[in-house]
This record gives sequence, structure tokens and C-alpha cells, in this order.
Amino acid sequence: MDTRVQPGDVILVHVEDRPAFFGRVEEILPDVKVGWRRIRFTVLTVPLQEMTWILEPSQIDGDPFTMGGTPIRIERLPEPAAFRGEPQEAVSEERPDSPPAKPKVIAFPGPRKNRTD
Repeated sequence: MDTRVQPGDVILVHVEDRPAFFGRVEEILPDVKVGWRRIRFTVLTVPLQEMTWILEPSQIDGDPFTMGGTPIRIERLPEPAAFRGEPQEAVSEERPDSPPAKPKVIAFPGPRKNRTD
């Protein structure tokens, strides 16, 4: 693939130079127009939405462009561990040597009787 943005990446889409929504890239495929790509992504809203845009690779990687005269820019977000400044680790499925601590049960008071509000 000829873009830094890859399937599985989380992106932030800026509309009119303001952060507008997050998305997860599902696939990037060549378009029939030579040198252009189809980027399909899921907009992370409720309900989820799926969009496909036809862009140049440089636009997928962050160069600004317009849609109907509206300025748009895509920003690839770093991996979550990069936000915390921690090295990324592989998830281990091995169980620890010691048994887990006994869970603590927290009791909540029941509903109030004779409420006057």
C-alpha cells in the first residue's frame, strides 16, 4: 500500500479546520482513476456509519482537500500506548503464577422509601 494510513488505523477527520469525527479505516483500494484510492472507513458515532471516499494517497495521509468547497483533512492517530508514552506489549494469554485477589463486593443502598421529590 502506498499510504501511511492502513486498514485498522483510527483517524480523526477535520472539517473546516476543526476536529469533526473519528473513524476506523476498513480498507484502501485502488480506484478506476489511475493514482487514486478508495478509502472505506467506519465513522465511530452512534449509530455507526460507513463511508467511502475517493482520494489521492497524499490526501489520505493528511494533505488538505475540499468536498463541495468544504475544507477536509484526515489525521492518522497514534496507537493508544503512544498516548501514555508506554512501550507496546504483546498480550499474553498465560495465567499468572499467583491466584487473583478475591473480588470485593460493594453494596449499594436500596431505593428510598417515602420520597417527597
